[in-house]
Amino acid sequence: MTHSPCSSIVFARFFGQPLLPIPTPSRLGTGERKTQTPSTLRLRCHRRDAASVAMVKSKAIRVHELGGPEVLRWEEVEVGEPGEGEIRIRTTAVGVNFIDIYFRKGVYAAPTLPFTPGMEAVGVVTAVGPGLTGRKVGDVVAYAGNPMGSYAQEQILPAAVAVPIPPSVDHKQAASVMLKGMTAHVLLRRVFKVENGHTVLVHAAAGGVGSLLCQWANALGATVIGTVSNQDKAAQAAQDGCHHPIIYTSEDVVARVKEITSGKGVNVVYDSVGKDTYKASLECLAPCGFLVSFGQSSGKPDPIPMSDLASKSLFLTRPSLMHYTATRDELLESAGEVFANVANGVLRVRVNHTYPLSEAAQAHADLEGRKTSGSIVLIPDTVS
Repeated sequence: MTHSPCSSIVFARFFGQPLLPIPTPSRLGTGERKTQTPSTLRLRCHRRDAASVAMVKSKAIRVHELGGPEVLRWEEVEVGEPGEGEIRIRTTAVGVNFIDIYFRKGVYAAPTLPFTPGMEAVGVVTAVGPGLTGRKVGDVVAYAGNPMGSYAQEQILPAAVAVPIPPSVDHKQAASVMLKGMTAHVLLRRVFKVENGHTVLVHAAAGGVGSLLCQWANALGATVIGTVSNQDKAAQAAQDGCHHPIIYTSEDVVARVKEITSGKGVNVVYDSVGKDTYKASLECLAPCGFLVSFGQSSGKPDPIPMSDLASKSLFLTRPSLMHYTATRDELLESAGEVFANVANGVLRVRVNHTYPLSEAAQAHADLEGRKTSGSIVLIPDTVS
């Protein structure tokens, strides 16, 4: 018996795999796949005829060894001309996501060392590969996912991963919301389809994805419970549509969820924390509830025995965004819903922190130290 990657069999034991995209072959054209080169920034020179194409000088964050924020180095790099099916963009805003930290630390394996981190950016097209239609110099585009390497002033991308940005959405908003927003879209509308009357539990409710989950689930008519670390974040979560913020540092999460739901439990738990929360997440579920594990900021969860699911006929899934945006149509649909909800006010994008791209190390340190809320955006330093 076989199933598609997004079949109804939702029990998955892929605790080493993120919901956010991981390095895999990327889409380069209609139905064509090509493996990424070892340098995820595509810092190579395409040779045409016998002559070497002139390189564009730029700067990027590079990781030569795994470790703490201090391994993020600001270095000069060379960026070649785009090849067939590719574009080059001058980056205007870069989204920071926890998956960037996972790669920097080696929790998830980068294709090679050194590498440039980053899975999300907005930029202006500065060059178009030969024979490519539908893209032109001056277009403003956003991308989220593969290829890794958005912490750069300039980058070469497969044209198929870039999507247009509505004029009503500015660059910082787009850079901060595309990856997180498509994650929220997949979690709420496809992995488990939240409907009016459902009750949901969102861990890290004041974080970048958590904030969007609260807002979107509220708009869908769900009762939203969220966990946060302090009173300030509880206030923010409440503003974002969380009906019942729980401060996990001073309250018993399971007891409070049972109190709020009159002992019934919740229909779905969205858990990006992992090791510190997954046991409580299971206890908070109603019979036939879904535990959607899409991150592990506190570490890799311990294995969950099948018997732990049997007591309430629970479902467990560890989804990957790339499986839900594998085609161009799926990508455009997901990104389109996100940008439409930003434009119509359903989603309020909280860009609470901006840093120069050259100071990415400080942004990582603050994110890991739980000193941030909402989204973080890096602004590329002026290309010299």
